[in-house]
Amino acid sequence: MEAGGDRFPKQRQVLILFLLLGVALAGWESRRYSVTEETERGYFVANLAKDMGLGVRELAARGARVVSEDNEPRLQLDLQTGELILNEKLDREEMCGPTDPCVMHFQVLLKNPLGVFRAELLVKDINDHSPEFPEREMTLKIPESSPPGTVFPLKKAQDLDVGNNNIQNYDINPNSHFHVSTRDRGDGRKYPELVLDKELDREEQAELRLTLTALDGGSPPRSGTAQVRILVLDVNDNAPEFAQTLYQVQVPENSPVGALVVKVSARDSDSGTNGEISYFLFYTSQEISTTFELNTLSGEVRLIKKLDFETISSYELDIEASDGGGLSGKCSVAIEVVDVNDNSPELTISSLTSPIPENSPETEVALFRIRDRDSGDNGRMTCSIQDDLPFLLKPSEENFYTLVTSGALDRESRAEYNITITVTDMGTPRLKTEHNITVLVSDVNDNAPAFTQTSYTLWVRENNSPALHIGSVSATDTDAGANAQLTYSLLPPQDPHLPLASLVSINADNGHLFALRSLDYEALQAFEFGVGATDRGSPALSSQARVRVLVLDANDNSPFVLYPLQNGSAPCTELVPRAAEAGYLVTKVVAVDGDSGQNAWLSYQLLKATEPGLFGVWPHNGEVRTARLLSERDAPKHRLLVQVRDNGEPPRSASVTLHVLLVDGFSQPYLPLPEAAAEQARADPLTVYLVVALASVSSLFLLSVLLFVAVRLCRRSRAASLGGCSVPEGPFPGHLVDVSGTGTLSQSYQYENCFWKLPSLLEGKLPMLSSQAAVSTLNSSGLLSVQSHLTVLTMRQQRMAQTPAISMQNTSRCHPHT
Repeated sequence: MEAGGDRFPKQRQVLILFLLLGVALAGWESRRYSVTEETERGYFVANLAKDMGLGVRELAARGARVVSEDNEPRLQLDLQTGELILNEKLDREEMCGPTDPCVMHFQVLLKNPLGVFRAELLVKDINDHSPEFPEREMTLKIPESSPPGTVFPLKKAQDLDVGNNNIQNYDINPNSHFHVSTRDRGDGRKYPELVLDKELDREEQAELRLTLTALDGGSPPRSGTAQVRILVLDVNDNAPEFAQTLYQVQVPENSPVGALVVKVSARDSDSGTNGEISYFLFYTSQEISTTFELNTLSGEVRLIKKLDFETISSYELDIEASDGGGLSGKCSVAIEVVDVNDNSPELTISSLTSPIPENSPETEVALFRIRDRDSGDNGRMTCSIQDDLPFLLKPSEENFYTLVTSGALDRESRAEYNITITVTDMGTPRLKTEHNITVLVSDVNDNAPAFTQTSYTLWVRENNSPALHIGSVSATDTDAGANAQLTYSLLPPQDPHLPLASLVSINADNGHLFALRSLDYEALQAFEFGVGATDRGSPALSSQARVRVLVLDANDNSPFVLYPLQNGSAPCTELVPRAAEAGYLVTKVVAVDGDSGQNAWLSYQLLKATEPGLFGVWPHNGEVRTARLLSERDAPKHRLLVQVRDNGEPPRSASVTLHVLLVDGFSQPYLPLPEAAAEQARADPLTVYLVVALASVSSLFLLSVLLFVAVRLCRRSRAASLGGCSVPEGPFPGHLVDVSGTGTLSQSYQYENCFWKLPSLLEGKLPMLSSQAAVSTLNSSGLLSVQSHLTVLTMRQQRMAQTPAISMQNTSRCHPHT
């Protein structure tokens, strides 16, 4: 106990108690035990376990402890046997002084649940003190004229024992003049009176010496003696008389040293020496002689020591006034010490529980006792704590208080409380005592982890290196200790076909996310999964967040030319009439790029040409157009190298070679160039069969036209052939000849022939792409569609219709269709 006794080690100050006061305090009635003073240490007083109705094991389990009011460890409880034994030899006179009976109040405190067993120990007096007179010798001056029967009071002896062990009788040695009479003052104290049996004769004997003996009632009895010296005086017939036989005064206990308590006064009718009065304290105990001082001449009684109401609340002084002739008078002064509020309240903590779990309901935190040594209003007390705290004070009996929580606490809001317990008395002025205690709140896993974001978006560039750190998720937990230690994990994906375990992993300790393998934008552009954060509390709490990973495109795909095909087969030759105007659409290079964004933005550039400045390529759509008017001086055959380049970093490119044949018109068929004859022989057999069949059928109806065409072919022996789209040899079918004399093929034949060839070109010339993949690639890139190419063909037809002289402008050029 911090406030009550320094003898207790700190380890015994704090008891972990969860108090159930309402049930515990009503369990037992007060018991009284007795022991004789001066009994040796270790003496058996009582079996508390039996009296309390508890087993020895239960007594030890509940941490029973003996607490006395004065906090002195005079008693000890043996938890092994349940016996109450003396911890030290008791001295009744030291404990209680003259108070009888001498009762020591003590309590047995229990915990889990709380119980208070009240008991009293009666300390019985033994006759261990002998009577003692305040003076070894008393002097009496008795006039010789005193008649028999005159009573002369004697100073009484003092015995520290009480009851029968106190003074019971006085005796004097046998003599012929006096005997002793023992008187009772009514308060139990006895004093002697000397009674004159026979007149004195100063001339016969001027001085007598007697031995006064004080006897107590102990067994065996003890005694004390004092010498009585009797001086026989001459006749003095007037004794001093006090104005009052009893003086009653009240003195505040805080009166300063030297303060006047009372002034007594006596008068004597005699004159001369017999009328001179001197004042003396007739009986002085140690307390009186060390507290008060009497002026022998003036009769003033003053303080020579501070009073203490709590120690001694009243005094009684016997004052004797003696004249010069040996006569005396006596009066009594009753001094009542008035209590003032000079003692602050005391607070003793009996048990303290800290820390306490945050989610516990009403919990007992501390048990303490308050005391004020003053009396009346000065000793009445109130107990309080701060208003803004979630704690309550519950009073119990005998000035015990319990500090409890008013409800469940929240460690995350406040983890520590500094509580000031204030005890104030009702005196004037009011005194108070403050005691500070610190209560810690222990953590309970009542808060789930919380992610900093409900969803995360991470970006990773394709073709990343394995085990690449692509981002992190983070969660916090407002709990503490293990309850705040988080473990991160991947949650099963919603898409059962997503191989999440082979794509990403997460560091369970810090939430770092890693790509397990290289990602391909063209195969997987984005995927989504869940992550969880779980704390290590019991039970564990968790939360979830969504993570979306976007794969950023890298420029890892070069442009792919869809038209014209560059697969090693005979190239398509574009026919351009020499009468074409500047800006004439020769053909359109069609390419796609498997990448996206700016990595798929394609631009076209003419790298090489047989004749620079004759042709140009539009950079945005790949259209090859004439840059100027054609002339007879221009070579009939041209080779163009066109580069398709994306906008990636670094950029990637592909090139395509175009063959362009300049012709005067389309009124006669053009034979393939000699160097193309071998290639024509290797052309698609189906195309050859179709051309031969058409030519055979048409030859029956166009014999005359065939002769005219043969003449024209002879004049253009150097005419070039258009690869797989070359003009068939032999007679033309009649429905392909312009009967008006222009000699043009029908437009339907031209486009149907190219439509018929495109699927075989895509499948036979593009081994890296299936037809379905090619269509998907074209649609995803946005560069080619069926509608756009139909538009191109329509434009061609319109342009042929606007130029009657050039109606056979691109007989052998192929246009891809999906």
